[in-house]
Amino acid sequence: MTFLSRSLVLVAACAAGATWAISDPAPKAPAGGNADALKARYTAMQRDLEHNSFGRPVVLQSTEVGRDQHGEVYAIVDYPFQTVENGLAGAQSWCDVLILPYNTKHCHASGGGDSAQLAVRIGRKSDQAPQDANPIAFTYHVQARAGDYVRVMLDSPDGPLGTRDYRIVFEATPLDGRRTFIHLGYSYGFGTMARLAMQAYLSTAGAHKVGFTVTGTDANGNPVYVKGMLGATERNTMRYFLAVDAYLGSLAVPEPQRLEKRLNDWYAASGKYPRQLAEMDKGEYLVMKRRESELSKRPI
Repeated sequence: MTFLSRSLVLVAACAAGATWAISDPAPKAPAGGNADALKARYTAMQRDLEHNSFGRPVVLQSTEVGRDQHGEVYAIVDYPFQTVENGLAGAQSWCDVLILPYNTKHCHASGGGDSAQLAVRIGRKSDQAPQDANPIAFTYHVQARAGDYVRVMLDSPDGPLGTRDYRIVFEATPLDGRRTFIHLGYSYGFGTMARLAMQAYLSTAGAHKVGFTVTGTDANGNPVYVKGMLGATERNTMRYFLAVDAYLGSLAVPEPQRLEKRLNDWYAASGKYPRQLAEMDKGEYLVMKRRESELSKRPI
């Protein structure tokens, strides 16, 4: 594989986790938050949560500002707040989430508190040795934790091929005794090399891929979906949202059964959007992810 080919694959992979989209541009993830602010977002979004094309209460947003990509997902999940808070307030839980999508090849958590680190390897969506994938080192922070609110952040100052300023923000607040409103934000910056490589990928191997936002209709009245970089960020952000949901669902079963439940639930959920998210058959995915999850128990 040539350097250019490797670059195209790498930048496409680094877009993983990027964004969602619906009608309105996504605001940049705020520096801080609280339960009242998040509940206000829920109130403002109720109509979009109830009426959308996803078949579930989800609002997806994405935008590109200069050389920065921003994405947000707001959703209602059918888990009590305590399950969400306890389940996603630890560094290891985020490795259990991030390993589910195709192109995360390894994720190992170490340390504790604000010194916790996630060593992530991003590579091809097909099988690949973790040591051959590209590293991104995230620092993990619990920014707020209260009886009705939790907020955590993962950030990294730089990534491969001139990408930079990665940030994943997660916050949640209860709606009632069994439902929780969550917000997952993702942002990163990119340089000229990353932009050119991504554009080259999207005009060749990724030319047929689309996102979720409907931009119009064709001559036959069929929906036309967003393509290009926003399409890529929408696909990848949906994968990460589905990973969060699958992880939370696995907490209801005994520990030895959780990995299999997460893998099967994530694959089934992504299969509901075949136009955007289909990549490989289930058997191939399960074999690959079982191995990568086992390897992630140890640092590279």
